[in-house]
Amino acid sequence: MNPRRPNPVKKKLKHNTPSFGSWITIGHPIVAELMAQSGFEWLTIDMEHSAITLDIAQQLIRTVELSGCIPLVRVRKNDPMLIKQVMDAGAYGVIVPMVNTKEEAQQAVNAVRYPPKGIRGVGLARAQSYGFGFDSYRQWLETESIIIVQIEHIDAVDNLKDILSVEGVDGFIVGPYDISGSLGAPGDFTTPAFTKAITTIMKIGKQVNKPAGFHVIPPEKTEVDKIRKLGATFIAISLDTLFLGTLCQDVLAKVTK
Repeated sequence: MNPRRPNPVKKKLKHNTPSFGSWITIGHPIVAELMAQSGFEWLTIDMEHSAITLDIAQQLIRTVELSGCIPLVRVRKNDPMLIKQVMDAGAYGVIVPMVNTKEEAQQAVNAVRYPPKGIRGVGLARAQSYGFGFDSYRQWLETESIIIVQIEHIDAVDNLKDILSVEGVDGFIVGPYDISGSLGAPGDFTTPAFTKAITTIMKIGKQVNKPAGFHVIPPEKTEVDKIRKLGATFIAISLDTLFLGTLCQDVLAKVTK
């Protein structure tokens, strides 16, 4: 049995070419299926800022994968147990929040990989075809799995070159709200300190040729264009709840005129 197919998003990250995904916070397979079949290259199942549990996450991972889309999971924190569990559930990769140091980046990489390159314990779950495909999965893991670190604190900005030097880190995604919070002005993206932090992040990412990611919250082309002009290539476009809510509001506004 072959539990995993080649990962086209991994290839795009290697070549720093644009890829577009979105975010899932509603824990229902139908939502995941609709979004996966809409054309997104990857979907991130968010376990940090949602009520999605591990068993629901596995259902969503399966739905996304079988719909021809790449399933990623943002774990709640940089915890080897959590990372191991979502990878065993079949995730093609993880997005790890609040990575502020080189050591924390290495911890995330180690949690995904088996010994001797990592510390991940061996289980025979969905990713390994329930025991019928461990060898093929182990080989797949080395070349196709994805590890994205979130840069969302000024400490991470200060340590970014070291963080991105860790072998196995495929790219990073910026957390603008938390960066602004670490600078003492949550949600204020106009301060000189915030502007300097974003400029520094993008400059270092370009220097070391690591893909820069952003989560563009408003589902609007103009906002995506702004991020692309900054140099981002790993781009999450909005999320399930905003797509649904925005469409409801727009349709209602039109029909009630």
